[in-house]
Amino acid sequence: MKQESSSSASASKAALSAVLLLACATPGWALQTIDGRDGVSVDAAISIKEPTRIKVEGGAITDVFGNIYASNCAGAGPKGGGSGTNPGGEVVLECDRDKGEIYLKPVGTGTKPVNLFVSTANATYTLVLRRVDMPADTIIIRDRAQAAASNMGGGSSTRAGGVGNHVKKIKGLMAAMASDRPAPDVRVQDTNRPMQLWAEARFTLLRTYESRGMVGEKFMLTNISKTNMVLAEQEFDREGGDVLAVSIEQLNLRPGESTVVYIIRTEG
Repeated sequence: MKQESSSSASASKAALSAVLLLACATPGWALQTIDGRDGVSVDAAISIKEPTRIKVEGGAITDVFGNIYASNCAGAGPKGGGSGTNPGGEVVLECDRDKGEIYLKPVGTGTKPVNLFVSTANATYTLVLRRVDMPADTIIIRDRAQAAASNMGGGSSTRAGGVGNHVKKIKGLMAAMASDRPAPDVRVQDTNRPMQLWAEARFTLLRTYESRGMVGEKFMLTNISKTNMVLAEQEFDREGGDVLAVSIEQLNLRPGESTVVYIIRTEG
């Protein structure tokens, strides 16, 4: 967690505005390249009016989880919404099965970021997609760890399959927590218990989810300081090394603002 002064925050806001204006003045597809890592949230921007293309460098997208309004991705290739529509969904999802890429377009006029889990055969990336009034864009996810592993040579197919199944379990639980639609085999318990974190923050454990050797925790974090707060997923790792995944809805909080924090850890 990092505190920002008001002057620093104003400078950052001005710099961001300049970048967005430049993007809006550029016709056609722009490009966002983000460094992704399995189980860690990363930020990107999506157009509120135009489709946004998402691809993974050196890999094909095989699965998509999130609050999908409608999708054409049922069957072979990436999946995300199946048939029909979800009235409470946030995005329309389309898939390019041949290229292993997806296209998103937000639904409605809300400003809440879209949380999406994008999987390849080797990893699952947690995306926090902020709605911005800008032209159509392309987001490329670059995973340096996966690229390094690929350069060193792959492991056995049995091991890869085991890792893939474990990642799918983590991804499924995270999606259930984010959408508040847990599967029947997930035990849910409301807690609303204050937890000690930092002097500058109020941290409350709202709910726990127990599933197949994992425990998911949903927290509410409020900035009670007088300066801006910048969060990072790594700050919520634990000394015991039992944390499997962390997702934060809002990484930047002004005084008095709150965000939901999701943490998945091993049970026990």
